Amino acid sequence: MKTLLKNRELSAFLAILVLFAGLVALNPAYFSLQTLAMIFSSSQILCLLALGAALVMLTRNIDVSVGSTVGLSAIAVGVALNSGYGLPLAIAFALVIGALAGAFNGLLVVGLRIPAIVATLGTLGLYRGIMLLWTGGKWIEGLPDNLKSLSEPAFIGISPLGWLVLALLLAGVWGLARTTFGRDFYAVGDNLAAARQLGVGVNRTRMLAFTFNGMLAACGGIIFAAQIGFVPNQTGSGLEMKAIAACVLGGVSLLGGTGTLMGAFLGAFFLTQIDTVLVLFKLPAWWNDFIAGLVLLGVLVLDGRLRQALTRHQRTQKYSRFQPGNKGGTHVAPFPKRKNKEVA
Repeated sequence: MKTLLKNRELSAFLAILVLFAGLVALNPAYFSLQTLAMIFSSSQILCLLALGAALVMLTRNIDVSVGSTVGLSAIAVGVALNSGYGLPLAIAFALVIGALAGAFNGLLVVGLRIPAIVATLGTLGLYRGIMLLWTGGKWIEGLPDNLKSLSEPAFIGISPLGWLVLALLLAGVWGLARTTFGRDFYAVGDNLAAARQLGVGVNRTRMLAFTFNGMLAACGGIIFAAQIGFVPNQTGSGLEMKAIAACVLGGVSLLGGTGTLMGAFLGAFFLTQIDTVLVLFKLPAWWNDFIAGLVLLGVLVLDGRLRQALTRHQRTQKYSRFQPGNKGGTHVAPFPKRKNKEVA
């Protein structure tokens, strides 16, 4: 139990296995690599958003505008393609839009010192408004086949965009764990003043976190346009809350300095897996958010209870060595009793 509490990635992975085992138990036909590939395909956008949200949360900030950034970037790639530009240029244009959106969020938080939740709530509406003004409230349709082909299954059922998601995950996990640049994210979120004294570029790190978050959201917008084949005017709505929930489920702390990208990825996969299971069993779509939220709350409440029990157990072990008669620890002699003196 202590291992599961300390390793939230393992907890999320076991939850995925249990849910998949339950799905197979109800219908053995779903025991296949194709089922896993289908779930991963559905989770790619949320996984990217969770990776970006984790970077921001590690620095003790939060970004609730990524859903609008997804929509804005999806519009950017669609408009560029329908205007006759090539696919590489359209993708680069969308990535630049996402990076600029993320950098603007960082400027508000780092440069103007506006609280992150307030700043990104403002840009959530701002980016959504730009998206609607850009398109006149219309959908972007008729996207070319070369974009759609990027989301079609290729090697072992995973599309080229899916392999890109896995490559970004591995690069991020390695970068945070093995490089000084990656460890700066943890230092900033854990203790801002100490990080400054150690020479960490605090403002630079926070700006990069927001900028990378915007670029990953742009990748999510590109994947959305490739998978769907058109871009509705409400693309990305509500995804920001799911991304934050996935991070928390995977062990990324809202207080900063704790968590991993792998945990955020597994949390996003698990939330998408719940939706997929509901679809496979043909439950009404309005149950999705309710059940996903219920599962998340249940996991967090259970996790909180277990952490409290573990803390009490550790405290008991810490002070038990001072008890009289404990051979494994230091013996502390009791204070001698004082005799009451009679008052003359």
